[in-house]
Amino acid sequence: MSTSEIITGTIPAPARLDKALAEATGLSRARVQGLIDERRVDVAGKTATSASAKVGAGVPFRIILAAAMPAEALPEDIPLTIAYEDAHLIVIDKPAGMVVHPAVGNITGTLVNALLHHCRGNLSGINGVARPGIVHRIDKDTSGLLVVAKSDAAHEGLAVQFAAHTVHRRYIAVCAGHPSPPEGTVNARIGRSDADRKKMTVLPNNSSRGKTAITHYKVLERLDEAAVIECRLETGRTHQVRVHCASIGHPLLGDPAYGRTPKQLRPVLDRLGFARQALHAAELGFVHPVTGETVQFRSDLPPDMAELIDQLSRSDR
Repeated sequence: MSTSEIITGTIPAPARLDKALAEATGLSRARVQGLIDERRVDVAGKTATSASAKVGAGVPFRIILAAAMPAEALPEDIPLTIAYEDAHLIVIDKPAGMVVHPAVGNITGTLVNALLHHCRGNLSGINGVARPGIVHRIDKDTSGLLVVAKSDAAHEGLAVQFAAHTVHRRYIAVCAGHPSPPEGTVNARIGRSDADRKKMTVLPNNSSRGKTAITHYKVLERLDEAAVIECRLETGRTHQVRVHCASIGHPLLGDPAYGRTPKQLRPVLDRLGFARQALHAAELGFVHPVTGETVQFRSDLPPDMAELIDQLSRSDR
C-alpha cells in the first residue's frame, strides 16, 4: 500500500488559487478544486476553502494527495450490462451495489475491475492505474448509466463536456411525500459537511465553500405518501440529487445518509428488502468526443425500484 504524497511549493504568479496551483503542480484545475473541497490544500499555513480565492506570487502551499488504493486494480471476470461500446468509449448500465472504482474497503468487485477484464486493459490512463477510464461516477447504491473512456482523446473530450455541464443526465427517484410545487428547481450550493466529512450538505449560495449545484425536478407520479420524480442535472456534484431532495424536505426513500424513510413507509421497504436510495440514472446523452455525433442512451427502471413503486401505488397499510 502506498502512502499519501505531499506536494509543496510556492505560487508562481498572482491568480485564482485553483489556476495557480494547477500551473505550479501540473494537476488539472478540476483535481485541484476537488482537493480544496476535501481540505487537502494549505496556503500560507492555513487550510484553503475556496478555489476562486485570489493568491499572490511567492505564497507557500502544501497539497496532500491521498494514496490510490489499491496501487493497481486487477481485472476480474464480472458480468457487465453494456448499453454501447466502440473503440473510444463504453456506456455501462451499472447495477445498484457495485462500486465504480477500487478504494479502501472496496478493493475488488468494482466496475473498474470488471472493465479491465472486458476491455483487456484498453482504458484511458488519464486518471491513473486506480481509476482508468473513469470520467464521472454514480454512487455505489445508485443504478443506471455512466460512460467510461477507453482512449485518452475520449476522456479529454468527455471531461470538457462534464465541466461545461452540457452532458444530459436524467434520474428517476422515489422521494418521501409530495413535493410542492410539483415542478421546480433547487439551486443550492453543495459542499462537504463539517459534521461528517463523508457526507455533503447544502451551503448558503454566497458561501466561499463548495460548488454551485442546480437540479430541475418534476413529479411524474404521486404515490401513497411518496412520489416518483425525475431530476435533470444542470451540474453534477457528489450526491447532488440526494442532498437537494433532502434539503427541500423530500429525501429519497431508503437513503441511509440524507434522510430517514418515514415510519409509515418503512413496512413496505422492509417487506421488499429495499435497502438503498431509490435513485436510477435513466438517461445519459453527450456529443461523442471523437465522432462528433450526438448520442443518447436510456435505461429502464431496475426491478427493485419498479416493484417499490408498484407496492407504494397500491399499498393498503
